[in-house]
Amino acid sequence: MGEKSFFAFKRSRRQSKKKAGPSLPYPLPPPPPLRATSPPQAGENGGAVSVVKGKKKAGGSRLWMRFDRFGNSELVECDKNAILKRVAIPARDLRILGPVFSNSSSILAREKAMVVNLEFIRALVTAEEVLILDPLKQEVLQFVDQLRLQLRLKAPLQIEEAGHADGQDNGRRVASDAHLPTPEAADGEQPELPFEFQVLEIALEVVCSYLDSSVAELERDAYPILDELARNVSTKNLEHVRSLKSNLTRLLARVQKVRDEIEHLLDDNEDMADLYLTRKWIQSQQSEVLLGSFASNSITLAATAQVPLLGRSASHATGSSVEDADDDIEDLEMLLEAYFMQLDGTRNKILSVREYIDDTEDYVNIQLDNQRNELIQLQLTLTIASFAVAVETLIASVFGMNIPCTLYDIEGIFGYVVGGSTAGSFLLFFMVLGYARWKKLLGS
Repeated sequence: MGEKSFFAFKRSRRQSKKKAGPSLPYPLPPPPPLRATSPPQAGENGGAVSVVKGKKKAGGSRLWMRFDRFGNSELVECDKNAILKRVAIPARDLRILGPVFSNSSSILAREKAMVVNLEFIRALVTAEEVLILDPLKQEVLQFVDQLRLQLRLKAPLQIEEAGHADGQDNGRRVASDAHLPTPEAADGEQPELPFEFQVLEIALEVVCSYLDSSVAELERDAYPILDELARNVSTKNLEHVRSLKSNLTRLLARVQKVRDEIEHLLDDNEDMADLYLTRKWIQSQQSEVLLGSFASNSITLAATAQVPLLGRSASHATGSSVEDADDDIEDLEMLLEAYFMQLDGTRNKILSVREYIDDTEDYVNIQLDNQRNELIQLQLTLTIASFAVAVETLIASVFGMNIPCTLYDIEGIFGYVVGGSTAGSFLLFFMVLGYARWKKLLGS
């Protein structure tokens, strides 16, 4: 019994080892996730867009479209952690792009990225690329097409500047490449805006155009409805005006949010300076070049003699960067002021429609008050007539009593009494009516 149990124990251990397989000296890596990548497809304007499809969408992953500064685009599916590592922003900024804050408008500047949440446009902009959330929505497609078109128009100029920068010496190569997004103006031409400002300008243009078209459509529908209400006050027309006023209030709130966000940026120069992501990238590149050159030359004796020169060059670079910062703030301020004025004009259009609605409501109220006054005058006239008839009825009731009276024996007295009482009633009616008109209780 004991031997049988011992051999059974050995056989069970041998079978368990056979099932477990040979042990490896190192752990195996986890298998890669199953994701099928379809070949790149051509976009609407000829841009190559690579579409990534997975068998099963990972939890928390969302669809983004990535644009570089040359207009090349691709569709990527990333989760929250991948996006946070890519653009180096806190998690609370990514929540701003979520559905909870979909009706808010905000432009936030971070160390390496800009968070843009304007109406239906939700994007993360860096100095080299832009990530657009939910790019396949109908409203966002216009922004995507406009962004691809504008970036591709400016791509040949940037490639030419990059080729020119490659021909420079090694000491000036980084500085030339760093100034690629903002080439200097030649022959009095306006300097090109940095990449992040180009994206911001296109986003503001699309949003302002959308709001302006919405206001124009609202104006086109508002004036006929209000004119119809002024002609005919009915329940149907009042319901149309109520719906129109609610749509107007919502549209005014949307325009006001975007306008307030731009006004907030214009009031704070530090926030506008933080929006210049390209300048931060240029300053970091210049600092690395200066530190690298100082470290490589510090061994030799000549390096000690060039330390003041490096200090002067660093201070000169810092001073020039500060001056460029002021200029860039001025460029951004001019850009924001242009769209602030456009939004202010859109807001004035909405306010003019609201004033027209208020004027129409005042006119309708005046009409209703006039009709109410006419009804009161009619009621007063009928009351005076009822009083005159009541006096004649009183006379008839007095003569209708079964009390003996000598007037009953007079021949033809009935006609005289009826005619006299009727004439007296009419005379009383006109006397009271004239008194009411004299006291201006009735209109003329």
